[in-house]
Amino acid sequence: MRTEIREQSSELRKSTQPGTASGDNKAGPSAYTPGAYRNLKVWQRAIELSVAIYKFTADFPSAELYGLTSQLRRAAVSVASNIAEGYGRASKGEFRQFIGIARGSVLELQTQLVIAGQLGFGKEPLRHAVETLAEETGKMTWALMQKL
Repeated sequence: MRTEIREQSSELRKSTQPGTASGDNKAGPSAYTPGAYRNLKVWQRAIELSVAIYKFTADFPSAELYGLTSQLRRAAVSVASNIAEGYGRASKGEFRQFIGIARGSVLELQTQLVIAGQLGFGKEPLRHAVETLAEETGKMTWALMQKL
């Protein structure tokens, strides 16, 4: 994972040079590379996390559809969404801010997973898998924030 973060940081440094989508405030639409955020390993991991959360919550009680199920899904989707939105912003500072929001969503998700576990919701192997993905995604967002 540390190698992935180093590679990602190197890619990020290249993409955040002045005149690029996440560089200085002078970057314009012509410097923007659509979909480039998809190359970020942290974004890819966040997508994996979202899909895993949807699978994990599929067996939750129907009474939880608008409760914990919805909260878990929204928090998971928020992680990847904020990474993408931040990447598309005009500066590294804004990108860092959105990575911070994504990290907050990961921590929210981890808290909700503890609650789901204590309530006995979801299958244990799936819960363990999403907890692992959430931990990895949290570490990756933290490392990226430190590099920006």
